[in-house]
Amino acid sequence: MTVLDDRIKMADESGALTLDVMFEWLEKMPVPEGTKVEIVGGNIFLTPQRDTHWEIIAAVYDQLREKYPRQRVKSDVRIDYPGHLNGFATDVTLLAKDAEKNERGLWRYQDVVFVAEVISKRTAVNDYGPKKTAYARAEIPVYLIVDPYQGRCRLFTHPKDGDYATDTKLDFGLDVDLTGSVVGLTLKTDDFPRD
Repeated sequence: MTVLDDRIKMADESGALTLDVMFEWLEKMPVPEGTKVEIVGGNIFLTPQRDTHWEIIAAVYDQLREKYPRQRVKSDVRIDYPGHLNGFATDVTLLAKDAEKNERGLWRYQDVVFVAEVISKRTAVNDYGPKKTAYARAEIPVYLIVDPYQGRCRLFTHPKDGDYATDTKLDFGLDVDLTGSVVGLTLKTDDFPRD
């Protein structure tokens, strides 16, 4: 059991506000279908999914599926990350081969090896700020931000001391070379639509 697991358990027992409590509230709310729900730093974000957003997610997912089984590639699935009340529903997540769910039936952030987030105008600050910090603190080896407004990807690798040592900018149309990382493939971006 990790320190994070201990804190979550203690919060559940004390009646304090926890991610589980917040997600239970959300499950009781009339959230429109097709809306992404996340909790970032204790704040709830509801984001409707646009067609451009979905097309990029599908393109990344399809390319990962060429190499990895469906059970390792997730989209919009809750995973709790380090920091204050961080329950993210990442656009695309690749899990390690031996990934296991925790005692609450959730995938563990320790088993995440790749994350891709597609920018939405209202929540872009989360992807570049608190989520990037949480992924780095969780030591997620590869974090990709796809920005259809700028037509650019930002690739963050080599997490160290709560940040990423490498930040690479790539315009749409250029390949995202992940062959030297745990992902071990090249993502094509030529078909990524722009907003």
